[in-house]
Formats: sequence, structure tokens, C-alpha cells
Amino acid sequence: MRYAICFTPPMADPLSAVAASWLGRNVYSGEPTELPSVAGLSSADIAYHTAVPRRFGFHAMMMSPFRLHPDMTESQLLKALMHFAGAQTPFEADRLEVARIGRCLGLMPQVPSTAMHLLAANVVQEFNAFRAPLSEDEIERSDPDRLTAPQFSNLHRWGAPHVMDEYRFHMLLTGPLAPDALRQVEAPLRDLFEPHLATPLSIGSLALFVEPETGAPLRVHSQHPLGKISTNARTERAKRVAADPSLGPGSIRPLPLIVAALMAQR
Repeated sequence: MRYAICFTPPMADPLSAVAASWLGRNVYSGEPTELPSVAGLSSADIAYHTAVPRRFGFHAMMMSPFRLHPDMTESQLLKALMHFAGAQTPFEADRLEVARIGRCLGLMPQVPSTAMHLLAANVVQEFNAFRAPLSEDEIERSDPDRLTAPQFSNLHRWGAPHVMDEYRFHMLLTGPLAPDALRQVEAPLRDLFEPHLATPLSIGSLALFVEPETGAPLRVHSQHPLGKISTNARTERAKRVAADPSLGPGSIRPLPLIVAALMAQR
């Protein structure tokens, strides 16, 4: 069993739905999904190009998959993540866009988010004690000979090379693509996702992902809201009232009047 701490939009978010369709798997349920109809791409094309991110699911990694330290338990990890998330402040990152990430395609903010960078760094620092030391095989799978000096240092200190100053928030949508495939996929992918990228990205929770066994698809184990729950509830109510003024305080009848009205109906 391995764990990872990530960001992924809530299950009901339209971005989650379109990403699940594109990748062919729902990261919450783990169930396969029907691939979308995309001009210029067959279902076989989409399935082939999304094979790598399909296993990991739609997410932005904060803390890469790790084995739990022998002195730690899953319940301790869950409790710590709940308290950590509750102490963070929800925020918005600049809206996402389909971008080239090396030889892959994925979603990245149009403008890098300092708040996101700090959150990711805090996650790695806070939960490093829950991580078992890397085995020699795990280090070799990170291909250390190709890492820069800071990335190599991160690997040995934090268990992953692309953290701290090396961290870049992104959500992969394809595996590595050959140049001709990159050109073939990029425009249709923009057409599919851009209708869902018109507003800033709300960062309101962290997700604990689990990998039940080596090579198994990752899925969401639990979702942890950022900030105090009461604060989140007030914020959501304020948004609903702004959208529908009839839900404001003036629309709420005092409790004694409600009771009196109910009694009169008997």
C-alpha cells in the first residue's frame, strides 16, 4: 500500500467529469468511463495516449506516492491530514490552460500560484515523517543520473525530486507524445477542456490517494476540506445568497413565527 497527497477537484465539479471521461477512469470510484467523442481522434487513440495518466487519475501531485513509515498508521495519517487541511486557508489559483509539459499535455495555471507552491511545500514538510525511507529500487526508478543537483538532493531528503523549488503545479492529461501525436492531440484537447477552464481554479481541499498494490490504479481514499468547516459553510452560504438574494437574512422568518404558522395549519 502506498499513499499520496494531491489536489483534485470535487467529484461533482464539471472539470472532474470531463477529465474522467478523457482519461477513461473516475478517480473517485475507480470505475472506467465512456471515452468522449473528439474530432480527429479515435477511441483507440485516446486510450493509447492516456494510458499513463489513467493509472494515476486526474490530480495535481503534492506529495508523491510513499510507503507508510513502520511507526505510523493510516489512522494517524488521516487525523494529521484532517488537522493540517483545517488549518489552511482556501484560495483560488489563476485559471488553467492546456499546456505542453515536456513531451506531455496537461493543465497548468496561466500564472504560477505562489499560494499553491507554498501549500505543496508545507505538505511535503508536514508529512515527511509519515514516509518510509526510499528503498534502493525506488531510488533507481527515479533515474537519479538524469536529475539536477537540487532534484537529487530533494530525492534523498524528501523522497521525490520535483518538490520545493523544483515543484510545478500541473495535472497531466497524456503520457509522453511523439511530435506528430503532440500536434494531433493538442488542438482537440483544448477544444474539449477550454469550456471548463473559464474561471479561476478553486483550491478548497486536499485528497489522500491510495495505491493498494504496486502498479495498481490510484484512487481517492478521502477528501479533506481546507479551513474550518464552519467557515466553509458560511462562505458557501454567502455565495448562494449573492446568486439568489431571496436566500438572504430578510427571507428567513423568525422561529416563533414559523412555529405559530405551523400551529395555525393544524
